[in-house]
Amino acid sequence: MISTDDLAFFQVITCAPSLAEAARRLNVTPPAVTQRLRSLETRVGVKLVDRTSRGLSLTDEGELIASEGAMIMNAMEDLSERLASRTTQVRGHLRVAAPYGFGRQSVAPAVEEFAQAHPGTSVTLELSDSPIRQMSESWDIIVHIGSLPESDRLVTTLAPNKRLLCASPSYLQSAPPILKPDELAAHRCLALRENNEDVTLWRFSHARHGKTTVRIKPSMSSNDGEVIRDWGLAGLGLIVRSEWDVAGDLAAGRLQLVLPGWSLPCADVVALLHARHGRSGRADAFLRILRARLSPPPWRR
Repeated sequence: MISTDDLAFFQVITCAPSLAEAARRLNVTPPAVTQRLRSLETRVGVKLVDRTSRGLSLTDEGELIASEGAMIMNAMEDLSERLASRTTQVRGHLRVAAPYGFGRQSVAPAVEEFAQAHPGTSVTLELSDSPIRQMSESWDIIVHIGSLPESDRLVTTLAPNKRLLCASPSYLQSAPPILKPDELAAHRCLALRENNEDVTLWRFSHARHGKTTVRIKPSMSSNDGEVIRDWGLAGLGLIVRSEWDVAGDLAAGRLQLVLPGWSLPCADVVALLHARHGRSGRADAFLRILRARLSPPPWRR
């Protein structure tokens, strides 16, 4: 017999690029995942997963269990949700994905408040440098900042957020003055590589001068926004960072705005909701808490 635990386990295998990643998501060791997968294959009598140089590949039987299992799990969640809707309690397992920095600062406290308010639920919060990659049926809410790929998920804006060009006073004192975007090519620029965006193309707009783009040659780059901010604070060059991340440094004078008359594309904080999970009581309850914590945005208070 295949249990619901087996189906939930195999859904994680299906969504993970490797057994090692599946183990990380399940909070167990890779050998434990391998052993459990072999045990499941033994019980069903067929091979479910092939390992290739490109990662994991489901066999035809694996595809069958993945698709049918997803429908069964969805039906059970729908039944649980319908039963929960007849009570005042919020129940079920909430799955949230968010970016590292914003997730630690704003989403994790909201998850803590949610868990305290609704003890009948359980929560998984997955932080990564690109939560949009978590786009799958298993995630109730994906918090995202910046441009969005095409998706059939519902999108709701949580808070406004600007992108700002800034640098430390020490860098600006030692570098040539910057009066227009074209002059950035002569400066040290620090680039954050995220969301598969072209990080070397900085786009600006001005009320009178219109739009312009500048192709920078990064002196340093990283996929971690906190690292980029720290490099900027250390005087290593110019950085483009989200308003939520540098508002405190700007207010304290540790960073200064550069080209304040020019604007970069906004990067609002949004939530991507699964069409089904987005209507669940637990997702609605969590969104209410997160919205309340972000209204007004802490970086504009």
